Amino acid sequence: MLKKCALCKKGELKGKIVTRKGQYKAKGGTGSKISRWTMRKFFPNLQKMRIIIDGHPKKVYICTKCIKKGKFRKA
Repeated sequence: MLKKCALCKKGELKGKIVTRKGQYKAKGGTGSKISRWTMRKFFPNLQKMRIIIDGHPKKVYICTKCIKKGKFRKA
């Protein structure tokens, strides 16, 4: 099961780890070049909480942005 926010459906994002070679021009070099990159994942800050969904308490993952906004009712 992929972890997602139960309220806003926020999940993982894909990105890259970029490895650079060479000395920067500001330090007297010819400029840095990208030598390789690797795919990685960015995960949201999810917390497991008991909230009321459709009148019943349920344990779900909620992102911290939704917790700060107060978009739910605690069980």
